[in-house]
Amino acid sequence: MKILLIGGTGTISTAVTQRLCRSGHEVFLLNRGTRTDCQPENVRLLRCDISDEAAAAALLSGLSFDAVGEFIGFVPAQVERDYRLFRGKTKQYIYISSASAYQKPISDPVITESTPLSNPYWQYSRDKIACEEYLMKMYRETGFPVTIVRPSHTYDERSVPLGVHGSGGSWQVLKRMQEGKPVIIHGDGTSLWTVTHNSDFAKAYCGLAGNIHAIGQAYHITSDECLTWNQIYQIIADALGVRLNAVHIPSDFLAAVSDYDLEGSLIGDKANTVLFDNSKIKRAVPDFQATVRADQGIRNTVQHILAHPELQHEDPEFDQWCDRIIEKYQHLKEELAG
Repeated sequence: MKILLIGGTGTISTAVTQRLCRSGHEVFLLNRGTRTDCQPENVRLLRCDISDEAAAAALLSGLSFDAVGEFIGFVPAQVERDYRLFRGKTKQYIYISSASAYQKPISDPVITESTPLSNPYWQYSRDKIACEEYLMKMYRETGFPVTIVRPSHTYDERSVPLGVHGSGGSWQVLKRMQEGKPVIIHGDGTSLWTVTHNSDFAKAYCGLAGNIHAIGQAYHITSDECLTWNQIYQIIADALGVRLNAVHIPSDFLAAVSDYDLEGSLIGDKANTVLFDNSKIKRAVPDFQATVRADQGIRNTVQHILAHPELQHEDPEFDQWCDRIIEKYQHLKEELAG
């Protein structure tokens, strides 16, 4: 197949790009060309900032595709642009939405594709919902061949999955663990969560590409494995060979005092126990099975980060924030207990 990926170098899309290329597809990436270290040699780069619609239209002139995958569409204006660019030029348009769009607060912890989409806590999720609604409207009214994919917490070798981290990524939390400093776990750490390795996600995504039964449908793609947040942080500490020094702080407290958008990422997402029913994606892609166990995948990620200093991004602002929040929370506990 002839497949165009918009982006193609992120956590999710890198694995998709690599798997499609290994499978012998003709793969094009449309992006600014600022990150080429992870690109397979046989990929064709269309260098362009897609936000410049006129330039993108000129670059795409005369081209058509069996599938177009959008990985960097976050607000309705971006998918409206894509509709103008790709209507009549692709047999399938695969949009990456988010499992965070599912109903919060949840009425049932078992999530299926028919779970309502509603998230009053996170603008990011509401924007994804609006993008989905526009695309499905275009499918119903004009036959635009959309497939919607909702990933949950997907990770790769460059960053470990965490509940609370700064804008610099996961390294500062690993560094705190190495130094014996306390790390924040939201809530009591016993809520259930699902993390999915990007290589597993790519199996299902690539199985949807060119799949005529996927047109007009939405799917989430996750592992079937569930862990508590305590287990996730313990796996990381074990991989580092250190003792976990965890401080549990209520999610609503963190959201109220945070310098970061923790109301969205915690109350609107990670603080909720969710269990994903992957029956629908398995019917569409019968050979899909997530096989990277969380402890194995996270351990490999930690080893990769430790071996690559360029991935160890210092975040002193987040480090200082952790120290301040932990100190104030422990002082408050002592004051109320006294």
